[in-house]
Amino acid sequence: MGLFDGKVAIVTGAGRGIGRAEALLLAQEGAAVVVNDRGGSVDGQGADSTPAEAVVAEIVGAGGRAVVNDGDCASWGDAEAMVAQAVETFGHLDVLVCNAGIVRDRMSFNMGEDEFDAVVRVHLKGHFAPIHFAAAHWRQRTKAAGKPAGGAIVTTTSEAGLYGNAGQVNYVAAKAGIAAMSIALARELAPLGVRVNSVAPVAATRILGTVSDSAADPRYAPENVAAGVVWLASELAQEITGQVLKIRGGVAQIIDGWRPATTLDGDGVWTVAALDAGKDRLFAGRRPGVPPFWAVEEADQP
Repeated sequence: MGLFDGKVAIVTGAGRGIGRAEALLLAQEGAAVVVNDRGGSVDGQGADSTPAEAVVAEIVGAGGRAVVNDGDCASWGDAEAMVAQAVETFGHLDVLVCNAGIVRDRMSFNMGEDEFDAVVRVHLKGHFAPIHFAAAHWRQRTKAAGKPAGGAIVTTTSEAGLYGNAGQVNYVAAKAGIAAMSIALARELAPLGVRVNSVAPVAATRILGTVSDSAADPRYAPENVAAGVVWLASELAQEITGQVLKIRGGVAQIIDGWRPATTLDGDGVWTVAALDAGKDRLFAGRRPGVPPFWAVEEADQP
């Protein structure tokens, strides 16, 4: 018996890397999988259904069930068709894993409008569009059954979105938006019995690149992250929602979002002078400068 016997899943960006590993593991655990991938380059150019077809062939060859979807996950129409394909082919939908993404890295003062728009579109809208139609499906099922339909969504954020990273303003904005959106969705979809969690992966992939000299280290293989995603999507994690799980090598962490770090109490309406007078208390124990990305990561380790 697999964790997903009788269940149906969609994985976007499933032709390569982490998405491929997620699709294969879901299928291994019994899920029928809609393998979505445009098959374009790492910066979103072009289209090629070959990667998705290869993943489907691998799943079917191992005795599983899977179909190809080469739609654009950020297209409203393609996202609707993707969810419809899952329902029409396999009868329903239980799991949505949003993984597709591209990068067009550039410093903010050199970044063009198209480079900003393209990355935000694929990541942020490419998450929301399939989620919109999956949520509508689960809402309809809930109304028909008179009880929560259930379901699981796993989104993909990033360390860059959680901590910020120079040269990736477009990517950081989209990934931070995904993390915040996931928490809002967890609150919104709870009455339908739908859980929403996010994963911040660190792995040797085409988008993330090799992690120092660890590309050959199994702890940085896409399968290492896929295990966390599949666990969150399964009934083993049925009480978990609204969380961000970071997986970096052999370390797994739950990441908290924005929260008060220090507090400065005033007597009334703030003035510039009052804030300046209290800055030592406001920044007590903290350095107000922005630390380099690597320093944030080191401080984040347990």
